[in-house]
Amino acid sequence: MTIQEVQDEIIDEFSMFEDWEERYQYMIDLGKTLPLIDEKYKTEDNIIKGCQSKVWVHADMSNDKINFTADSDAIITKGIIAILIRAFSNQHPKDIIEADTYFIDKIGLKEHLSPTRANGLVSMVKQIKLYAIAYQTQLN
Repeated sequence: MTIQEVQDEIIDEFSMFEDWEERYQYMIDLGKTLPLIDEKYKTEDNIIKGCQSKVWVHADMSNDKINFTADSDAIITKGIIAILIRAFSNQHPKDIIEADTYFIDKIGLKEHLSPTRANGLVSMVKQIKLYAIAYQTQLN
């Protein structure tokens, strides 16, 4: 699946819910399915800077595709990173770098987060793209 197809799937899923209380619950449920980061990667180097809660993200590349694992100490944040990982995991670095994260606006995520969580969301996307840039330079 392409990043765009995954984003469209996420938009469809979120459109099924009547209100943001149901969407938050769905995000919490998604967080429970997150591919968890190995404890050895829960280091200061893997913490996303700019997040109110602790969020760790680790990336590995195999077959020219990046796979992400993550964890957070906050349930909503864990759901947010789960959505991002779903969109970007198992994708080519170039596709991640060039991806437009339109689904964030389409599902209204940023506007329904506190300012600090919205900043954290931006930091998470930035870090995922930085991993992609690092891996892309290895491919060149």
